[in-house]
Amino acid sequence: MSFDFKSLLEESVRVHGHLCPGQVLGVRMSILGLNEIGIKEPKGKDRKNLIVFIEIDRCATDAVQSVTGCSLGHRTMKFMDYGKMAAAFINLKTKKAVRILAKEEARDKAKEYFPHIEDKYEAQTQAYKIMPDNELFDVMEVEVNIKSEDMPGKPLKRIKCDMCGEYVQDMREVEKNGRILCKLCAYGGYYTAK
Repeated sequence: MSFDFKSLLEESVRVHGHLCPGQVLGVRMSILGLNEIGIKEPKGKDRKNLIVFIEIDRCATDAVQSVTGCSLGHRTMKFMDYGKMAAAFINLKTKKAVRILAKEEARDKAKEYFPHIEDKYEAQTQAYKIMPDNELFDVMEVEVNIKSEDMPGKPLKRIKCDMCGEYVQDMREVEKNGRILCKLCAYGGYYTAK
């Protein structure tokens, strides 16, 4: 089965809400990653063989989710907050994995493809649709070791935090001074109770 870029981009735009350079990059990145690791039906027979590590929380992430069917809720998409336009695609069955990085120089090169388009984002959107993969992306074979507690499926363990009493799943608890704590109680978190 080959991937139909046009229909995948249309679906991605529907999910994301608008067409932008990140949508085009995310769809193209996903198609390239899936082909590299031998996943032909990410939303069908291959859905249990795929995990994606995404390194940015921008438009491209919605495109990757739309094309691959991977998501945080299914535990098949892992968010790594690196701020890089990159993703690693892992075939769990074969253990083949690649990391795809969008090349920074593709942004400027896009203008060469469409010099008459004044808006740089529109020029990028159109150019990214037709630029060859080797001008858009760096592809690196990688090895990704996924811990058992990070795999999809039911939680391996649930444990109560000794301080706040909330439950922690998937071995995310911390032992500190002989107590079992959630990370929020152990290190502080993103919110403060009022």
